[in-house]
Amino acid sequence: MNKQYIQTLWEEMRLVYGISTRIYQAVPKDKFDSHPIAGMRTPKEIIAHMTCTLTAVATGTVKGQIDDYSAAEKEAVAKSYDDFMKWVGEGWKVADDAVRGMTDAQAAGMVKNPWTTDFPAGACIQIIFDEHLHHRGQLFAYLRCFGVEPPFMWDFENSAKEFQPRQHQPA
Repeated sequence: MNKQYIQTLWEEMRLVYGISTRIYQAVPKDKFDSHPIAGMRTPKEIIAHMTCTLTAVATGTVKGQIDDYSAAEKEAVAKSYDDFMKWVGEGWKVADDAVRGMTDAQAAGMVKNPWTTDFPAGACIQIIFDEHLHHRGQLFAYLRCFGVEPPFMWDFENSAKEFQPRQHQPA
């Protein structure tokens, strides 16, 4: 994989993340720490996991090593609602800056990780995407359990401005 492909994938992630932020905001505050489905994480725990995966894998890909981020998830879950949501928003900025600042060499490199053998950088960005969508699906189900209609998954135009589709510029 090369930097151009990674940047294309990341642009799609930006649109996906815009829908995710709307899902996060749609979770009723009084249900944030609940277990709507037995044996599964709370909405807050899922969002913490999604955010830590996003930031740790993005920044780790750039530096060539992804570190275990399970402790960061636990720290995040202990935050108040307002501090937690602020932290979530900051997480996107950290990950976005890392991926957008990636060099060609970093994009072509291998990345050490706590899970298995080294991965190519592009595979790590794909992991962010796959992991994010998997857990976002859980949050869609949770919203329905709470009686909340989730946002339409392709409704990018109604996301916050920074997560809306960009207009193609003529060459």
